[in-house]
Amino acid sequence: MFDLDRFQEIWVTITRNKVRSFLTGFGVFWGIFMLVIMMGAGTGLQRGMMKGIKGFSTNSCFMGAAPTGEAYKGFKKGRNWSMRNRDLEILQRSIPELDVLSPVLWGGRFPNNVVYGDNSGTYSVRGLHANYQFIENPFLTQGRFINEIDIVQRRKVCVIGTKVYEDLFPTRGNPIGRQLRVNGIYFQIIGVAEGVQGMQLGARTSESVSIPFTTMQQINNQGDVIHMIAATAKPGHSVKAMEERMKEILKANNDISPTDTQAIWSFNMEEQFNMFSYLFLGIIILIWIVGSGTLIAGIVGVSNIMLVTVKERTKEIGVRRALGAKPKTIITQIMSESLVLTSIAGLLGLSFGVLCLHLADVYWLQKAENVFLSDPMVSFGTAIGSTIILLGSGLLAGLLPAARALKIKAIDAIREE
Repeated sequence: MFDLDRFQEIWVTITRNKVRSFLTGFGVFWGIFMLVIMMGAGTGLQRGMMKGIKGFSTNSCFMGAAPTGEAYKGFKKGRNWSMRNRDLEILQRSIPELDVLSPVLWGGRFPNNVVYGDNSGTYSVRGLHANYQFIENPFLTQGRFINEIDIVQRRKVCVIGTKVYEDLFPTRGNPIGRQLRVNGIYFQIIGVAEGVQGMQLGARTSESVSIPFTTMQQINNQGDVIHMIAATAKPGHSVKAMEERMKEILKANNDISPTDTQAIWSFNMEEQFNMFSYLFLGIIILIWIVGSGTLIAGIVGVSNIMLVTVKERTKEIGVRRALGAKPKTIITQIMSESLVLTSIAGLLGLSFGVLCLHLADVYWLQKAENVFLSDPMVSFGTAIGSTIILLGSGLLAGLLPAARALKIKAIDAIREE
């Protein structure tokens, strides 16, 4: 006869075990999924930041004149002074570790100061040396950059940014050779540059007009005044040491106290990049700590479910031991079940995490503007490492239940009966 109560008991047991296994597997799934998402987001943040400053020299520094902070050689505190062309020659001659040296000047910016035909706009104007392209890559889309001949001959030529080109040339015609009126003076366009979008020192290249610094000095009646100096160190040399040496020479050449810390402002890109590197390292460590904690919680759940499974199968395991089953067989059975449960849930979490990162990149990040994330993908090494961790965790999760199973004897099976 059909035993309905026995059937219901078996059905409840099977359903309970499936639900228990599903919830436990979901814990592992969620742990590895969150680890992959956080790793991808952290990597995407780093790639986005580095992409935004791609083309900018990481071993560079910038400095300019500021009011003095100390009285010196008869000059009062608060004296205004300026760097000049002669300072460039002395710095280049006195500092052997100095690689690239470029002066920078700022021109006037007022409403509609740049005009072409019937179109006009308000843009920054910079006076640059030909060497500046080795500090900030202009990423030319058309034409060329300022060269040494432009500097020596004080040519009235200019390189416009891509934003300037789009605004003043709505038909997207060829701007090379055209005459552009900048601050009331006509310049010949020689190039269109995009520049480094993630960095801004005074003005973005895409939104500015660059002319030879010697030409700007002449047309603005500034003599040989320089507003800012940009410099890079040779490979293997410290930018910080070069920066301090440059300050010493500038102070000595302009009658400034050697102990005056206010007379020269400076910005060290090497220090900023190192700070970013430490920040990203800290983010990665934090991600691994949080993600590993979530994963460990899932592994503990697997171990607990296996302990419950061993307890419910006391009769089966005891009978098998009485019939001569070796400890190795029992251990293999328990640990393989733990390994399979952990691996399936973990690999599903890994695959789903990678899929989510890919979809976010394709349907959101690549279309969005001003987003710091870029290519939020986990590396192949990270995926392999995560898989190894999963397999190892699955084996560890089965150790305690396997040890518990080895202690079951035939007499226990009889008691369970």
